[in-house]
Parts: sequence; C-alpha cells; structure tokens
Amino acid sequence: MNAVEIDGLTYTYPGAAQPTLRNISLQIEQGDFLAVVGNNGCGKSTLCKVLNGLIPHFITGEMEGKAVVGGLDTRKSEVAVLARKVGYVYQDFENQIVRPTVLDDASYSCLNYAFPDYLDRGRDALELCGLKGREEDYVWQLSGGQTHLLALAGAVSLQPDILILDEPIAQLDPMHADRIYEVLRNLNENHGKTIVVIEHHTEYIADYCKHVLLMKDGRVRWMLPTDEALQRVGELEECNIFPPQVTQAAYALRERGALPVDIPLPTTVEGGRAAFANLAYVPPASQYTDPAPGETTVSFRDVSLAYRSVKGEPRTVFEGLDLDIHKGERIALIGSNGAGKSTLMKLMVGLLKPNAGTVSLLGEAIGEKRAEDLSRQISLVYQNPEEMFIKDSIRGDIAYAMEVRGIPDWQMRTDALLSRFRLTELQNRDGRLLSGGQMRRASLAIGIALDPEVLLLDEPTANLDIATRREIMAVLTDMKDIVQTVVIATHDMQLVCQWADRIVVLQDGKVVADGPRDQVFSDRKTTQQVGIRPPEIFTMARALDERALCYTIEEFLDRFQEG
Repeated sequence: MNAVEIDGLTYTYPGAAQPTLRNISLQIEQGDFLAVVGNNGCGKSTLCKVLNGLIPHFITGEMEGKAVVGGLDTRKSEVAVLARKVGYVYQDFENQIVRPTVLDDASYSCLNYAFPDYLDRGRDALELCGLKGREEDYVWQLSGGQTHLLALAGAVSLQPDILILDEPIAQLDPMHADRIYEVLRNLNENHGKTIVVIEHHTEYIADYCKHVLLMKDGRVRWMLPTDEALQRVGELEECNIFPPQVTQAAYALRERGALPVDIPLPTTVEGGRAAFANLAYVPPASQYTDPAPGETTVSFRDVSLAYRSVKGEPRTVFEGLDLDIHKGERIALIGSNGAGKSTLMKLMVGLLKPNAGTVSLLGEAIGEKRAEDLSRQISLVYQNPEEMFIKDSIRGDIAYAMEVRGIPDWQMRTDALLSRFRLTELQNRDGRLLSGGQMRRASLAIGIALDPEVLLLDEPTANLDIATRREIMAVLTDMKDIVQTVVIATHDMQLVCQWADRIVVLQDGKVVADGPRDQVFSDRKTTQQVGIRPPEIFTMARALDERALCYTIEEFLDRFQEG
C-alpha cells in the first residue's frame, strides 16, 4: 500500500518565471523511512509542502497534476483534514511552539480539533518522543533538542500516518541528533509511521533511512534503497550531496585501484572495518608542536552567572569560571546544546554581565569600557545572520557602523569588503532575501567592518548544506590575515577539526577539556561524557588503528596504504 502517490506534479510559485517542481511522479510506500536529498533550490521543501496541502491552499501558484496522501487528494482536501494524515516539523521548528508549558503545547492541536481526550493524546505523544516527565515544565526550560522533540510531539498527537521533518538535526549536537533519529526509528518500526526527512547529513541517512530520493532542478532523478543510493558517489556530489566520509574514502581508494570494483562501497564504520582490512597505518614523519600562546586578549576570572527563572531556582550557567583567550588563536567552543557557549560569547561583548567575577578584554574589565570602544575591539556575528541586517541593502549594512563612527575612507573599505566576500553584485539586495550562504558571507563582512581585535561567530555553518558549509569554511580560513583572534561556537565537527588550533569543551558551564584537537578527540571518556563526536573518518581511522588521528578524508588516504 502506498502512503503517497504523485502523478505529473508541476508547480510554479506566483511570479516565478520557471516551475520549481517539474512533472514529478512517485510513490512512497506505507512504513517507509525516506530521505529527500538535493542541492539548495531543487524543490525538496516545495514537494513536502504539497504533501500537507500548504501548496496550493495557503501558498498559491500554478499547480498541475495530482498528489494523493493517505487516500486523500490534496487539492480537494482541506489542510485541517490533511493535518491528521500528515504531520510536519519545519526547519524553524521554534515557530511551532505556541503554548507556555510542555503538555499544553503537545496537546494544543488536539484541543483545536475538540478531541475530548486531547490531554491523553498529548501525554502519549510526549512519551513517544522521549519527553515523559516534562509535562509541567515551561517550554523555555527545554534544550534545543528537547524543543525539537516537542514540536514533533505536537504533530504526533494528531496520530498522523505520515511525518515529515525538514532538516531535523541542523542545529543540534550529536547527542540530541541521535535522540531525534532514535525517536523517528521507533515511530517508524514499532508504530508504523511513514517518515520523510529532508536531510544533508548522509551518515544519519546511512544508519536510519530505508530509501533515498534525489532531486535536481525540480525533478526526481531517482529513488533507491539507501545502500544502493549511497554508492552513487559521483551523482550525489554533482548535486552537492556528499556520501558518508567512509564511503567517500572507499570511493577514492577504488579509483586508485586499492579496493576491488566488484564489492559495494561501505556506508558505515562497521562496513569500513571489512572493506579496509588490507590497509596498513603509516605514522606521520613528525608530530605537530603547538606554538607558545601569545598575549592574553580575553580573560575570565572566577566568573559566575545565573539566570532568574519563572519556575524553580535560578539557573546557574557559570560558577567560578576561569579561561584565557590569547592573541592569534583560532578557538572552537564545543559542547552539547545548553552548555553555555552562546552565553560565554554574550559575556565577552557585554550583552550579559556576570553576577560575580571579571571578564576582561585587552587588559580592561568589559564593564568599564564605553560601548563605542568595545564595539571596535570585539564583534559578535549572530547564529541567525538575518539579525545582522538593519538596512535595506547589503552595502548599507556593511557600511553602517563605519559611517556613523566617521571612519576615514569608509566607502572604499565598504567596496573592499564587498569584493573580498564576493558580494559586489549583490550589494543592493536586501540581506534577508539572500540565500543561506550569501547571508553568512554578508554577516561576516558586517562583523569585521570595524576591524575588531576579536571576532566571535555563533554557529556560522548552521542550517547550510555541505557545499555551502565548505564555502564558509574556506572564507573563515581566508580571514586569518584580516582578524587575528577568532572564537567560534559550533556543533560542526568538520569545521572544528579543519579550522581550529584550540578546542574548548564546555559542559554544564564548566571547561571539561581544553587543548589541540588530538588531545581533545583522543580522550574517549570526555567525548562520551559530553556527547561530542569527531568526524566519521576519525572514528573509522581509530577503528583500524588506535594510533591513527585522521580528521579529513585526505589525511586518512595519506595515513592508510595497502599493506
């Protein structure tokens, strides 16, 4: 039985010159766990919005063809009726949280349908989503991962047969990402739900999904079983979808003749153990030596901070924190959601004041600095880049801080920044209307406009596809001659391993590890305790030889050779 049947679907947004979806026909079986992949703009989200009736009932446009979901024709059925067949968790899932307490929010959709057992439905959904025991908590007491699960519970409470999630783990640490996918697996395998995810993280696709659907230019290229789909390395990379690192490494070795062509490429670390069994580890000729730290730029001394809480005791974020950041360092702040990374940055720029202790910048307490001086010395680029845009053009946003401070030659500097970040042709566009990668580049240009001593970046690669993440990583590497000291808060372990020279690990407001990547990631006790995970290729290398510390596919290929 098919959960979804689409025949000849073409859809064009109002005012668009070309269709976003082009003559799509496909069937999704009941009980499938399907990953929809493709590059930005290929039509993934548009296709999913057809399934729950948002297109064409709320988002108008020209729609041809037919979409039948759970036996209902989406064009002839109201969205309220389709919502009981198709649950949808959006990429900006926070906007789906509408009530103050957990149970209230989880049961709210059922209350709207006047179900007499709406509270029981909410409780059942919370249990299925791993939030049992949190019913009376306020929603702002939840972590990011728990909030995402609450949005899922709100959809599950209506007991739909199909659940769609758009980028379900884009802003989550590995521990919470695992939890999301384990909940989805349980709903799929034990409760018969059909799961559809729009996903870029192919290692999760390999572990959890049954089929993969590749879209390109508004068309379906193919829909295949996951193991078969991930073998198509060239096709996927052509669409800026990168298979698991284990698969990419095996593909490169096969191209070199080091692996036979008649066996499937491995898609998991476990599969890689067998595929790479004939490879021998070659230790590097010399070990990297960390340079001596430069002068102290930012220091935390016995810093404590607690937030007042509407319910319960104040939440302590830091207590007696000591930390030094030195000139010239590239630091990655890592840790699970809620560990205190963003709070630490807000203390550095004076947005928050400690309850006790001192935060100093360039030898002077931040609390004693004038706001104008502080903004010249340190800059924070927010996680959501659209929050950086206050003018109606990118040029205006980049120039604003320099112009109001009377910086000499601010117009020439604006031109230089536009050129450096490849924004010249976009300079008259409103930043809020740009693509994700363009917005990130623009926000970085705004952040360094005043030539700060220290640049802080909060999740600079969140919500980006792999190709755009690589572009931003290249930009960050290229910035080393512009700003010397950079601190990044991130869950992106590839960014951490390829860019940072020092890693600070936070857990419950404490520094539990601090050092170069080899020191941090080779400590299994710390990584398991905090719930952080190095790139898959690192895990693969150590599974073959405990001595191997490989952070990129290139390092793996250099270190492992035919025995």
